Amino acid sequence: MRRIGLFGGTFDPPHIGHLIIAEEIYEQLQLDEIWFIPTYVPPHKDTKTTDSNHRKNMVERSIRGNPHFRLETIELERAGISYTLDTIKALKEDYPDDDFYFIIGGDMVEYLPHWHKIDELVSLVQFVGVERQGYPLSSPYPIKFVNVPIVEISSSRLRERLEAGRPVYYWMKEDVLDYIREKGLYGFE
Repeated sequence: MRRIGLFGGTFDPPHIGHLIIAEEIYEQLQLDEIWFIPTYVPPHKDTKTTDSNHRKNMVERSIRGNPHFRLETIELERAGISYTLDTIKALKEDYPDDDFYFIIGGDMVEYLPHWHKIDELVSLVQFVGVERQGYPLSSPYPIKFVNVPIVEISSSRLRERLEAGRPVYYWMKEDVLDYIREKGLYGFE
């Protein structure tokens, strides 16, 4: 039986903070793998996201070279709004012998009561919460909290810097930045 960490998100774009969180949870919980799951349309965000194919390609470049990181495209293939419950049910059907650990930041820990069918969801997956500045790590739901280095980088802040032409060295892997330049994303011509 494998122990798999699931890291869902828009990854618009993926950054070094995502990678640090995933690596720390992999190591501290002694998981077998971490699967990065880009959402097609996140149910909790109103902003438009970059095309899903670009986000998938950026995640691929971001995790390349790490043997225990994997890209999982289940939500991109399904299209539409990405409810975690649907994803977990599909993964449990495809991988019935695996245990899943769903990684969320402190902002999502606080938002859990509003998740689609949360009571059913917590019976199917172990949530893993990581600290995010400004958000309390407490919940009425069963969450395993893991201490990770706090890297205050957000994808929205990264997009703002890119669109303003400000440097983002060390905020993301160079391969991802090269992709952004090649494809003219986030204000690049």
